[in-house]
Amino acid sequence: MGTLDNNAYFHAFKEDISGIELPLRFTFPFCYEPHALAIIAAEELQTYLETQNEWTHNFGLEENNDSLAIGKMFGILVVRDQQHRLGYLAAVSGKLAGSNKHQYFVPPIFDMLEEDGFFLNEEVHLNALNRKIEFLENSEELEQTTSNLNRLKGYWDTQLELLKTKLRSQKKERKETRTRLRPLLSDEDFEMLMEDMRSQSLKDKQELQRYQYDMHLALESENLKLQQLLSEISALKEERKIRSGNLQKRLFEQYNFLNATGQHKNVVAIFQDFDQSTPPAGSGECAAPKLLQYAYSNNLTPIALAEFWWGCSPSSEIRRHKNYYPACRKKCEPILGYMLQGLDVDPNPMQQETTLQTELPQIYEDEDIIVFNKPAEFLSVPGIYVKDSVYNRVLQRYPAAGPIIIHRLDMSTSGLLVVAKNKEAHQFIQDQFIQHTIAKEYIALLDGIVEQESGLIDLPLRVDLDDRPRQMVCYSYGKPAQTKWERIAIENGKTRVRFYPLTGRTHQLRMHAVHPNGLNTPILGDDLYGRKSNRLHLHAAFIKFIHPGSRQEISFHIPPDF
Repeated sequence: MGTLDNNAYFHAFKEDISGIELPLRFTFPFCYEPHALAIIAAEELQTYLETQNEWTHNFGLEENNDSLAIGKMFGILVVRDQQHRLGYLAAVSGKLAGSNKHQYFVPPIFDMLEEDGFFLNEEVHLNALNRKIEFLENSEELEQTTSNLNRLKGYWDTQLELLKTKLRSQKKERKETRTRLRPLLSDEDFEMLMEDMRSQSLKDKQELQRYQYDMHLALESENLKLQQLLSEISALKEERKIRSGNLQKRLFEQYNFLNATGQHKNVVAIFQDFDQSTPPAGSGECAAPKLLQYAYSNNLTPIALAEFWWGCSPSSEIRRHKNYYPACRKKCEPILGYMLQGLDVDPNPMQQETTLQTELPQIYEDEDIIVFNKPAEFLSVPGIYVKDSVYNRVLQRYPAAGPIIIHRLDMSTSGLLVVAKNKEAHQFIQDQFIQHTIAKEYIALLDGIVEQESGLIDLPLRVDLDDRPRQMVCYSYGKPAQTKWERIAIENGKTRVRFYPLTGRTHQLRMHAVHPNGLNTPILGDDLYGRKSNRLHLHAAFIKFIHPGSRQEISFHIPPDF
């Protein structure tokens, strides 16, 4: 296995690495290109996954893939021991093959699957509560009681409405009688008539009250029976809630993380200090925190980190076999932010101003609009950290009026971007976007061969709340997203396509290209859903709309430079 001394999880490199320079700083885990040492370590881990026979897990890599297949995220951490020997640690996110104990992978921060441990013991009680709640909610007694109550209530409600209709009719008749007889009767006779009518009105009210009381008595028995059943279910759910909360609290107490300075902090405090949030379930179970925790606990110096996906992709997210991925944001950003304290870490590239010398080609301008050919990796609008953008460039030229962004292109996407110079032009063109009357075409080079010639992709999208800004397919809460497409050519194992987006969702074309129910082929250079390259090969090549001033159709076409 390539282990050193008594440290079973420290793997020596099988490949000669003597000629590879160490990185100057540790990997920034949320946006990185794997270091050469990390790549070698990951490839050795992948060889182990392909050849080991110590455990069995359905990764979905067989041709006859089934719904029970689960891909997993694996991580490696290149480390140096106290004798200055280089090696690496390996970890898996979550459990593997139903266990947390594997001789090749570092152990979890806390093993929830420990026999006779509090987690499994309490899980037995919670599962029993769940079964009891499910039994009661689906019981014949509850169904019959609910049905009887609804049937009785329906009958009494119908009779009540008939009674109210009769009483309204009698009231109307009394009013008509008063109006008709008033001119014909003396004051004394009319007063006697009114007294009779008031007496009848009172009798009607009493009749309605008696009926409602009888109705209450008739429904009370079944209603009480139903409330007793529902109360039992509610009590069980409250017990489940309390026990679950106590279990989660006790779990959180087990997750205490080290950093490079030797300090330790509980996961609850880490999230409180980060954004005053509560740790989501599974915090600390990802590969990266496991690797760093083990390294710190065993006097190993972290050198470089990388994580890759192994197996089939989840149905909603996009994960491709053997591709490298950054650490997740929601669970890992607070934890890793703390654990990396004391290490010299690469700067966050997303916070670096890298475009100040980049030219922004302008292809058209009049009194209403400006049209740019936006370069790839250039922002449409300012970000939190990076301010250089199309908006700020135009604002420098027209500080008084100020530009108005009508639509945006992803930072990584190049191509045609229209900017309004006044509110009227902005509103006029924006209305066309809202009404989907603007024609747009994108050219993309896909990282693989697409056999089909054309089609329509219809996959609803929403943001991945655990890993922004990544998107995911979601049929329950996603927004409609449709893209027409056609194949242009196959070039050296790549496919050039033309996209016609019918909607404008975030990362729509990138997701529709890569998803298995789309083209199942990522756009070349897509570092979020595919593999990084020199750039994202996606270009907004054509746009056509009605000009806000001339009210005439106007169009622009710029071919991509890839």
